[in-house]
This record gives sequence, C-alpha cells and structure tokens, in this order.
Amino acid sequence: MRLRVCFLAVVVAVAPVCESWAQNAPSFIRDAETENALRMMATPIFVAAGLDPNAVTLNIILDPTLNAFVAGGQNMFFHTGLLQRVESPNQLIGIMAHETGHIAGGHLSRMDNTISDTMPLAIMGVLLGAAVGAASGRGDAAAAIALGSQDMAMRNILSFSRMQESSADQAGVRFLDMTHQSPKGMLEFMELLGDQELLVTTKQDPYVRTHPLTRDRVAFIRDATQKSLWTDQASHPEFDEPFRRMRAKLFAYLQPPIRTLQKFKPSDPSIEARYARAIASYRKPDMATALPLMDGLIAERPNDPYFYEMKAQMLFENARGGESLPLYKKSVELLPDNSLLRIELAQAEIEQDDPVLLADAEINLTAALKKEPEDANGWRQLGIVYGKKGDEGMASYAMAEDALLEGRPKDAIFLANKAERMLKKGGAVWLRLQDIKERAETARHDKTSR
Repeated sequence: MRLRVCFLAVVVAVAPVCESWAQNAPSFIRDAETENALRMMATPIFVAAGLDPNAVTLNIILDPTLNAFVAGGQNMFFHTGLLQRVESPNQLIGIMAHETGHIAGGHLSRMDNTISDTMPLAIMGVLLGAAVGAASGRGDAAAAIALGSQDMAMRNILSFSRMQESSADQAGVRFLDMTHQSPKGMLEFMELLGDQELLVTTKQDPYVRTHPLTRDRVAFIRDATQKSLWTDQASHPEFDEPFRRMRAKLFAYLQPPIRTLQKFKPSDPSIEARYARAIASYRKPDMATALPLMDGLIAERPNDPYFYEMKAQMLFENARGGESLPLYKKSVELLPDNSLLRIELAQAEIEQDDPVLLADAEINLTAALKKEPEDANGWRQLGIVYGKKGDEGMASYAMAEDALLEGRPKDAIFLANKAERMLKKGGAVWLRLQDIKERAETARHDKTSR
C-alpha cells in the first residue's frame, strides 16, 4: 500500500458547496488489492450503465470522514472513512450505483453549466452592492445586497443539486435491478446518514453536505426496496472475502498496531484477521511475528498475488530487497496486467544495482506506464533507470513527466528543456516534451495568477 499526495486542484462538480482541494492537496492511497476489490464490485454496475469499466478511474483518498463523489469526468472517489464505515458489499455497491448515476446522467457537465449561469448573478450582486455602498456611504447596504445575491445563487445550485441526487438515486436503483442486486444496502446507508441531518453543518460528514438528503429521496429508496425482486438477495459470494480483506487491510494500515491487534484477536482464525495481524506486526515492527503469518496465508492461498506482494513489501522495507525479489516476481506472474505490482517489482530490482535486473526494471516500468501514464512514481523510477544507464536525455524526460504530475511546473519546464537539448528532434518523445512544456507553462501561469 502506497500513499501519494495529489497536487491537482479538482472541482467537485456535483457538490453544492465546492470544497477546494487547491489549498489542502489530498493524499491518495494506491493499493492493487484495494483498487481491484472496488473495481470487481463496481464493474457490473458500470456495464449496466453502459459505461466502459476501464474508462472509469477509481481513486482512494486518505481521509477519515465519510464521503464518495464523482468529479472531472469519469472519476469516482472514495474516502477511506467511507470504506471503513460501510458494513457490507451491498452498502458499498449501493453507493457506487448512486455515483454511477451521476456519471451516466451527465450531471458533471450540467452542474458546470448551472454554476456558469449562476455566477454572473452573484458577481453582479457584489458589484451592485459596492456601487450602492459608495453612493450612500452605507457599508451595511452593500453587504446586504451582495449577500442576498450570493444566497440566491446558492439556492439555485442547491435546487439543481437536489434534482441531480434524486435522478442519481433512480438510476442507481435501476442499475442494481439490472444486475440482480439488492437496493437494501443503499437504503441502509441512507438511514445511517439520516442521523447526521440533526448535526450542525461543521460536524456532518462531507457526504451529507455534498449529497443533500431529503425525505423524498429516502422515501423513494425505501419504496424501491419494498418492490424490488432482489431485496432479499445476498451480495455475490465472490465479493464477500475481498470486501472483508479490504476493510481489514485499511484498518491495519490506518490505525495504530495496538488497536488492530485488539480488534483482530489471535483467537480469530479468519483470513482477514490473520492478514490484519500480520500488517500490524510488521508496522510495530515485529517481523518475527509478521512473516510467519504471511507464510501461513501464502501456504493456504498459493495463487493469491496480494499475499506475495505484502510479504515482499515487508522484506523490502526492512532492507531485505534481495529476498523480496522472488515474491514480487511471483505477484507479477500471477497478475501481469497490474501496473502497481510491476512498479513495485521494478523498484526492488533497481535497488540491487544489477545490470541484468536494471534491464528487466525498464521493461516492467515501460509496461506499467503504458497502462498508467499518470503514475508519477513510475516515471521517477524510470528516470532512475535511465540515469543508471547513463542516458541523461531520457532520464531528464522521465523526470519531467514526474515533475509535471507532481505539480512542479517550473521543474518540469527545466527538465523538458534539458531533455530536448540531448534528444533527437522529432519522434514521439520529442513531441511529448513540447506537450509537457505547454502544460507546465499553463500550470505555472495558473499558480501565479491566483
């Protein structure tokens, strides 16, 4: 499991109050097992909605609050707090169905249009208030006019948002029905949120603030649950273990080890409990306990790529990189299309300072970045590979990609110019360098104009 900080400012188009990420860039979690568990549960919903599952990006934000949303096109975001609070696959799938309803309904672009239409009203109110204040000398009059205009604009946005939420509910219920899944989980989640309506806004979870809850919405979902042919349908059996493992893994990583060991007691022989105890022990660090636990899990599930990856990570992060290599290789062998596993294997190979392994690391990184060209760590590792090979031009190019993705436009421009001087003019890389410089210049201009 890896953490990365996102420096991109994202506007949450479906939220009635757009909470800016520009000031507090969120940390994102990248974990192959967790992402694949989410994708497994979401794919039937995406297909029912007529979406290409591979075109929807699933993102996990390190945040203890309860929230999920869509933004910036076909991007779905989950807070770790939400993934810890949901109690069943059906609840999580119900949330996914609702958020998919926003994507399928084109709500993001329509909200953008609503905001665009509403902002002139608020701006005109501020200007009019300023004019009245200047003419009358009364600051209170200016403030009243400005606030009135802003309040009217916000009411327009909230009204449109409530319509979107109801529309997403209806679409979500339809997707669940099409996939023969129960809407009961969606209702259970709504009832969980219902208690928060009584809290003051500052104490509410973001999901309540960004997804206006109304009696009509709850009544619709309750009625749909009563009428559905699939209400009593249990979640698909293949979802159950990945769901439990995902929650146990997140808990073990995000909570102090002592809390994990208290929650998942030695008397609990379940897969997820042993997994959580292994992770907590490695974090203490108590490798004498962690490694045997992982060995037991691998012996029980010899074709599980995530157990090999977990043991490999434990070894690699405890200066035992050579021992981690066969385990990382086994995880990639079992899941060859996963970019994150290939990047982890490449990083372990780079650390060995072996020319043969360096060549293999380049192959793994190239394959990973072909699938995930926006993985900054992948570009950083590829830059190290080129640097160790003595190819300074390509190293500068890879590092320029990394700098652009990490939100360092000045560095990206410098590195792209350096690479441009060393590489042959023309060709795919040279053209990409021009694109990097253009995007970095735009980003730098945006930063200075704020």
